[in-house]
Amino acid sequence: MRHKRFPLGPLWTNTYLVWDDSGTGFVVDPAAALDGIMDFMKREHITVEAVFLTHGHPDHIGGVPQAVELLTKKVIVSRHDAPMVESPNPQVLAMTGYDFPGVRGLTYVEGGERIAVGRMSVEVIATPGHTKGGTCYLATQDQDALLLTGDTLFAGSVGRTDLPGGDSAELERSIERLSAFPDGLMVLPGHGPESTIGEERRRNPFWPGRAGGWL
Repeated sequence: MRHKRFPLGPLWTNTYLVWDDSGTGFVVDPAAALDGIMDFMKREHITVEAVFLTHGHPDHIGGVPQAVELLTKKVIVSRHDAPMVESPNPQVLAMTGYDFPGVRGLTYVEGGERIAVGRMSVEVIATPGHTKGGTCYLATQDQDALLLTGDTLFAGSVGRTDLPGGDSAELERSIERLSAFPDGLMVLPGHGPESTIGEERRRNPFWPGRAGGWL
């Protein structure tokens, strides 16, 4: 299993392309125009079967219409954040510099589902707090694993909770859920550099049991 990170859009949101050894893959959080991703896929002979959204904020979904047109119609999102993708708030779009008409025909998830993409399995993990429908995805193939955390968990930080739908208590419980994963698991966040569960356990001030982070 391989992956590549593409920082896209005005907020440099991480869009990820993940693929297996057969060249079948998926995209997480198509943030803006996908030209660079499309060029890479063509060079590497990769076919995308699904798009996964970690949440519904505009900086993570700006490229969804193009993804639906050019890659796949299978767009997976928590049902709690689906309205933000289907009918985005025009004022929020204007504030964040996006022009996004909305997309219908989404595949809703709740958490706990396992979705097959090529030779990979993608587990849906409900992690509300940044938004009501915040979701992480655990992708596995054989012994390889990646945790795509969106804006739930960053390298050295966590997602903000002062936007509509945010809830710091929910986010704290979500981080507690992620803390059960092994130290060696790679973390691919929605913004900033990649990390591991072990690195966050050692250094993240918001990690469960670490005094001061949530004060």
